[in-house]
Amino acid sequence: MISLFKKKIESYGSIMPLNVDMHSHLLPAIDDGVETYEQSIAIIRQMIELGYKKLILTPHIMGDFYRNTPEIIMDKLDTLRDMIQTLGLEIELDAAAEYYLDEHFVKLLEKQKPILCFGKKKYVLFETSYINASPYFNHVVFMLQSQGYTPVLAHPERYLYLYDTFRKAIEWHEKGVLLQVNINSLSGYYSKQAKFFAEKLIDHKVVSFLGTDCHGEKHLRSLREARKIDTYKKALQQTVLNNTL
Repeated sequence: MISLFKKKIESYGSIMPLNVDMHSHLLPAIDDGVETYEQSIAIIRQMIELGYKKLILTPHIMGDFYRNTPEIIMDKLDTLRDMIQTLGLEIELDAAAEYYLDEHFVKLLEKQKPILCFGKKKYVLFETSYINASPYFNHVVFMLQSQGYTPVLAHPERYLYLYDTFRKAIEWHEKGVLLQVNINSLSGYYSKQAKFFAEKLIDHKVVSFLGTDCHGEKHLRSLREARKIDTYKKALQQTVLNNTL
């Protein structure tokens, strides 16, 4: 007998919704994300309710502000994993980083220091200045690829310097730089320009990852609404790689 009360599984088009998030700031007191483990757990509980089965936590690494190391990040991850297990929460946690494209990142690559990555293809998430293009961009992409990593550019829709040069984002994609769009950009959370740019990237089918970029409750509240938008559903019907992680 079929239960009349069986929970309906949300789906979009021909594929299931995302069950992996690969960009968030939920390791506490390590960057501009959550401040306590209690806040981390409260948000993770809500992520579980939204259907996520795995979270890849990506704290900032910036030479001038957030001098995080793999050891610092993994120590925080181990503690959070222990707490999640104790509470019996059914979700997998992993960690990488969101590297800021600065001299510090360049030196790490030039010295071939360990770089935090995720997935079998060794995806490395990095970001640039929101205002100005980086003179290191091509050099860093070359070094990442030559060392066996796959570069993933975080939220290109938020970079003001790209708004008049959309073709540049396409060129980067053609050179093997995967593009990750913030889900909240699709609702206009950051700006109308970011929303338009994100929609354009999806229209051109060059988005490889969708991330929450969740820093706290405010982002999570907006996320619930953004997931209802048609553009989000359209993106899910393309070759988004989240669920392969």
